[in-house]
Amino acid sequence: MIKKRTIKDPDVKTVCRNRRARREYHIEDTMEAGLVLKGTEVKSLRDGRGDLADAYATVQNGELFLIGSHIAAYEKASHFNHDPRRQRKLLMHKRAIQKLSTKIRERGYTLVPLEIYFRKGLAKVLLGLAKGRKQYDNRDLIRKKEERREMRDSMRDGVKP
Repeated sequence: MIKKRTIKDPDVKTVCRNRRARREYHIEDTMEAGLVLKGTEVKSLRDGRGDLADAYATVQNGELFLIGSHIAAYEKASHFNHDPRRQRKLLMHKRAIQKLSTKIRERGYTLVPLEIYFRKGLAKVLLGLAKGRKQYDNRDLIRKKEERREMRDSMRDGVKP
């Protein structure tokens, strides 16, 4: 479990977030993984040109890979540019990868990337161990949010400044 970091953490620069992931999945646990990148990918990410829509992580031959993420081509690069949708290797301890692999295989979890960020100059991915939400789960969430909003509004209306 990753400790909750504050919004104004000076060591962390968030590049992109996967907002859909928190809406479509129930996130059980989060973990951080390093991201293996080429030079033009790093420059493009520093410009904030990354996207995690439709991305997921998978274990292949005991290694962790990020699939489906999009890092736009770096405009100032020549013919040495990278493939925007290539499969990228994630760095994690071997034992942690084995634990994730068993959870994914046995319990029906999936690994969803939640955000890409730079911490102390190194590219990192925040992965969420997630289960898919059903339609009725989303309805329950929406109803609870509306109830909280109504309670907050009624409390605010009762207090006169």
